[in-house]
Amino acid sequence: MIREATLEDAAGIEAFLSKTPETTMFLRSNLAHGVGAGDHRHATRYFLWMIRGGIAGVFGLTADGFLLAQIPPEITACYPAFANAIAGETVLGMTGTSHCVVAALKALGLEDAAYSLNHDEPLMRASLKHLPDTEASVRRPDPADAEMLKEWFATYEMDTGITSSEDIARTHAETRVKAALRPDTPVRILIEDGAAVGMAAINARLADVVQVGGVFVPTLLRKRGYGRRVTAALLAEARCDGAKTAILFANNAAAERAYEAIGFETIGTYRVALL
Repeated sequence: MIREATLEDAAGIEAFLSKTPETTMFLRSNLAHGVGAGDHRHATRYFLWMIRGGIAGVFGLTADGFLLAQIPPEITACYPAFANAIAGETVLGMTGTSHCVVAALKALGLEDAAYSLNHDEPLMRASLKHLPDTEASVRRPDPADAEMLKEWFATYEMDTGITSSEDIARTHAETRVKAALRPDTPVRILIEDGAAVGMAAINARLADVVQVGGVFVPTLLRKRGYGRRVTAALLAEARCDGAKTAILFANNAAAERAYEAIGFETIGTYRVALL
């Protein structure tokens, strides 16, 4: 049976998800915003597939309409039940292991919907104990970076296939810039010879695991190693803060090779589907 989780389920959810850390970073880190509806965009309603009184699978629906799931491959009856549980809700996309995403979207009647992105990406992991030393210099964004970041975030969305609309990309970029300028921003900018040449961010963080995202280098500055350098510097900072492991998804083959150069290994795939 499926039921919506309450705050009392938080410990059980964490215990279940902690068994698969590579594919549950979003579900786990979102627990920091509580269990259930909330004002924060990552506030998540959790739905539990229960077998013999124990948690056998977890779904999530975030406040901004994204679905998350961690379901063992052999369990299939949960998907129609989840679709029924969130009937009438707005869904903008989903991420998770491929079998979870495909089965959930089919149950929701969205398998043939119009997607800006719907594919598997290499899932990569690195031990920060073996992270190569770097002398790269990174810093937090400041208000003087706002216009540059708008351009960078918009280009990032177009390059990665998040959207093919320049207008939508620029609208999203304005929201991203506001978040990037907060004091607690996870975004870091790489500085080379006094100039900003790239950025990267921590998308999700747990006690000793971080997930990297938003790695970007402007078009004219690519193929100079800046992507590797900004990622390595970001992770060096995370290691100083206690992180031991890093997870990321590579959007393309060139990115996968760049991450391999700083110690990441491909351990599977992760599906991203954006309506």
